[in-house]
Amino acid sequence: MEYNPELYQEITNRITASPHQRITFAEYMDLALYHPEYGYYSQKAINLGKEGDFFTSVHLGSDIGEMLAVQFAEMWSILGQPVEFTLIEMGAGQGYLAADILNYIKQEYADLFKVLKYIIIEKSPGLKQLQQEHLKEFDVTWCELEEIANNSVTGCFFSNELLDAFPVHQFKIENGELREIYVTKEDENVEINFSTPSSPSPPSNLLTEITDKPSTPKLLDYLNSLEIDINQYPDGYRSEINLAAVEWLGVIANRLQRGYVLTIDYGYIKNRYYNPRRDTGSLQCYTRHHRHNDPYINIGQQDITAHVDFTALENNGDRLGLHKVGLTQQGLFLMALGLGERVASLSQSKQPLSTILQRRDSLHQLLDPMGLGGFHVLVQAKGLTQTEKSQQLKGFTQPY
Repeated sequence: MEYNPELYQEITNRITASPHQRITFAEYMDLALYHPEYGYYSQKAINLGKEGDFFTSVHLGSDIGEMLAVQFAEMWSILGQPVEFTLIEMGAGQGYLAADILNYIKQEYADLFKVLKYIIIEKSPGLKQLQQEHLKEFDVTWCELEEIANNSVTGCFFSNELLDAFPVHQFKIENGELREIYVTKEDENVEINFSTPSSPSPPSNLLTEITDKPSTPKLLDYLNSLEIDINQYPDGYRSEINLAAVEWLGVIANRLQRGYVLTIDYGYIKNRYYNPRRDTGSLQCYTRHHRHNDPYINIGQQDITAHVDFTALENNGDRLGLHKVGLTQQGLFLMALGLGERVASLSQSKQPLSTILQRRDSLHQLLDPMGLGGFHVLVQAKGLTQTEKSQQLKGFTQPY
């Protein structure tokens, strides 16, 4: 196992500089993933896919991008085919999904392609560079979310496996009280040599967890908004709260004038997310396609994720003027958009058997309810007329 010693030093410096010699887990996760020089998404995450630490639906072929293109074209039609329709992809990975969407719209929806504006919001410099290489043939704009003016977008903000990597606060129930989990240094007398560019993981006693009063009242407010009564949970119960996702949704709601927000990710509704039996939370780490739950090893060399609370997105969307259009599983969403017909057509294909079997396997992985097909798809909308609201999106119709 390896870790990034420079990043470890940055983390311990932050701990030392803090008034109570500790940082929240959310701050630790933010540094581990997004530090501009040493974080996982600044360096290692450019190697996604089968050769990297994990792969997404995008790495199974162009199908998910093409099905999303079908849905975006219908959104454009429902909105009355505006003369400018903006797609804003947040967290675009290596750019493959954008390429698949743009290629399919160009081939199948020429009128939409003429008025389409495509924007990517990307924090990772390395991934941004890959995206620019993969999308050279298209007119794509990169910018920060804050650079987009309020009430300026007609179109759709969308993300695929983005929110699960937002830094989360962790908490425990102790003696019937909500306690936040902090990260600190356990042994001030232990020193480590940072001269080696790639070293084994630091001794386990260098970083440890402690619990204390919440760093912000927003944590308890979040649970109260979901009608979560902490008195109903056993002592030692542990889980996460994704305040960053709520803040992100608020920014998007302000930027969107008319249109949709489409979110694809793995997660649960609140009754499953905060089930008393799910007492260790959903935080998990990925390195070389192996999953574990220790975020304090492989620092800067592994992905850290937590499942998304879709009820919180729905509830906060309502508060922000984003009404829920639909929530379904990715497999059902893709089937409704036409992926089932693609599976069926394989029986008539004249391609080599090995190619057919490989493609069938990829399509089945997208639909598997125990895997990628079990991801959630949430669509919310703002600024639609009653007539537009009454038109059901194809992705939420019942597939045959």
